[in-house]
Amino acid sequence: MSKDVYGNALIDYQNQQTTEELVTYSSIAGEDIMPLAYLFRSFDQMPQLEQNALHLCTGKILDLGAGSGSHSLYLQTKNKDVLALDISEGAIEVCKNRGIKNTLLKNIWEFQNQKFDTILALMNGTGICGKLEKLAPFLVHLKSLLNPKGQILIDSSDLIYMYEDEQGEHWIPSNLNYYGEVDFKMQYKNEVSDTFPWLYVDYNTLQRCAIYNGFKCELILEGAHYDYLAKLTLL
Repeated sequence: MSKDVYGNALIDYQNQQTTEELVTYSSIAGEDIMPLAYLFRSFDQMPQLEQNALHLCTGKILDLGAGSGSHSLYLQTKNKDVLALDISEGAIEVCKNRGIKNTLLKNIWEFQNQKFDTILALMNGTGICGKLEKLAPFLVHLKSLLNPKGQILIDSSDLIYMYEDEQGEHWIPSNLNYYGEVDFKMQYKNEVSDTFPWLYVDYNTLQRCAIYNGFKCELILEGAHYDYLAKLTLL
């Protein structure tokens, strides 16, 4: 995203300078509201899927797409060694202001030469891929950042339910490359981001891709909204 709409919204909320919310527009669901308070949630306010993922974090941890830093902040209170990484300058500023010790403003695709025991990618961690064709390169890149016994904890959702009719049949438009590829843009106040791709991937597709690229893939937990948490470990 060339405009840091997301980061600006986080900064204003942290500074108590806004009464507005973050608005998202997607190619599959139209307009939606993302309450900024939710992005600053405590551990007790997190869904069970996220809580489970945080309990599974061990060793040196990379919080990928850290956002406002809620996951990193919790891990830090548990004396975990965690690095909060995000592409948003505003998000990293907020993480620092919240007291997160280790932060990095960086695109994950350009991040290298460090090793982690856990890579944590929550709030639809597969979204960073953008397109299904980039899922394999994404996993290969994350593999290069893992220690030999490391793990990737990643969540996503299966959007097949969006194409279900009243009889339970699924009708997917023939012009779609993959039904989990969604185009997004964000608006905060009068500022609108560029459109960007975001990938939701069903578990079976993630598992096949992971195995092909040298991982063991386990389904840890299924959520209430077609979402799931997976753990990938090196074979």
